[in-house]
Amino acid sequence: MKIYTRGGDKGKTSLFSGERVSKASPLVEAYGTVDELNSVLGVARALHEHNDKLAAIMHQLQCELFECSATLAAGKPDDPRVSDDDVANMEQWIDELTAEMPPLTNFILPAGHPVSAALHHARTVSRRAERLAVSAFESEEGRFDAVALRYLNRLADLLFVLARYANHVHGAPEEPWQSRQQRS
Repeated sequence: MKIYTRGGDKGKTSLFSGERVSKASPLVEAYGTVDELNSVLGVARALHEHNDKLAAIMHQLQCELFECSATLAAGKPDDPRVSDDDVANMEQWIDELTAEMPPLTNFILPAGHPVSAALHHARTVSRRAERLAVSAFESEEGRFDAVALRYLNRLADLLFVLARYANHVHGAPEEPWQSRQQRS
């Protein structure tokens, strides 16, 4: 596969359908941000260095993010590559991992172990991808299946839980947020 084609040198790119669109289109912004999210998640995986449940979940999510990008880039509402089964799977992980940790009693700062910090970064990129996908969906109605919106929404929830879980398995304490009054 050739890396460069020169086809995008004038600010256009092709969707899977072959349609040429601006690289600044909401759709391209959305699937480009999903690609960015996949890279951030890759950093979290590289920092983790263990072959365990957390590593397996992050690996599966990276594979699914390619499917999510394909759903957005296909430009066809009848061709979803992510499904409500994927969303349900994420909900199951959220419930299972949450049950293994102490209950959350207040807001926490995105910090702790480097894996946790990277997963918090992934969570915020996921929320941005979600906002951009919603914008694309609303501006280009019906161009992709709405399951991608549900997937990205639940993914950000899961990434929050994974960030907490990373601190948990690495023995790093969670740092509670304190208001200005509490800090003085």
